[in-house]
Amino acid sequence: MPAIIDDTYAEAFRSIYAEVLVTARDDHWLDTAARHATGNASSSILCDCEAGVSRTVPAAETPDGRPGVVLQFHVPRFWKDREQKLERALLVRVSQNVLTCPTAACFNVLPADERWFPLGRKVAYFGDGHQFKAERFGRRVRVIPILSGEFVIERRVGWADGLMGGNLWFFGETADAALDAAQLAVVGARSVPGVSLPFPGGVASSGSKAGSKYTFSIASTYAEYCPTLRGKEGVATRLPDGVASVQEIIINGPDLKAIAAATQAAIAAARGVPGLQRISAGNYGGRLGKSFVYLHTEKQPGLS
Repeated sequence: MPAIIDDTYAEAFRSIYAEVLVTARDDHWLDTAARHATGNASSSILCDCEAGVSRTVPAAETPDGRPGVVLQFHVPRFWKDREQKLERALLVRVSQNVLTCPTAACFNVLPADERWFPLGRKVAYFGDGHQFKAERFGRRVRVIPILSGEFVIERRVGWADGLMGGNLWFFGETADAALDAAQLAVVGARSVPGVSLPFPGGVASSGSKAGSKYTFSIASTYAEYCPTLRGKEGVATRLPDGVASVQEIIINGPDLKAIAAATQAAIAAARGVPGLQRISAGNYGGRLGKSFVYLHTEKQPGLS
């Protein structure tokens, strides 16, 4: 029997985000650049941003005719210095993980007429005065001489408003059932263009709640949903009977429509996993974000 879909919603909150297109000689080096540039970027709780692969781009559709991948980087809009933080995250990740990756190049994706960072110029300072401006592949770029040849990066990288925090919870009768469902959900969500899933393999095994008993921490384990804390004094479990494990996925993207579509694709992909009892989502009653991603499609405005 398919899993029960709870009548609830995920609570997404506003972000600003940027996207870059990374290309490389082959899939090996493309995957290497992508994994390193989006590493240690699961959660804005402690990471400098939330980053992930948005989509792959075939060689026929990239500026330099090589395989490509679009990487997406988000920071919460409620950070007061959000623009500076996003630019810094891009600068560090591209300069340290794309520039250094054999055969990689970097191009802009979002419109860069009004809101943009001079990423190419800043990364190009690595050239120590030997860098130069050029027009290649119909793009205005900076070219940096490096030991293996040249690194090409587009002059500007645009940024835009986005959303973070779409999520789904998978309640399994076994640990394998919960994880199998989450993995299939990741594949389903990633089939929707424009979204990214920032956690390792797209799955968050330690979903958190806002706040903590410790004043230095802004988030902590969601004790009411931890299977091993069921029955412990002081913990009012909220786990359904028979649930042995919970896995979560987080979905970021450009807008509510994309995240809602990815949510439904994830549910459809995971719902039939044997031993998956139910699919739910986490929210804070509107205290975190004002964009609600409903699990029941009839409640989601504008979802076609």
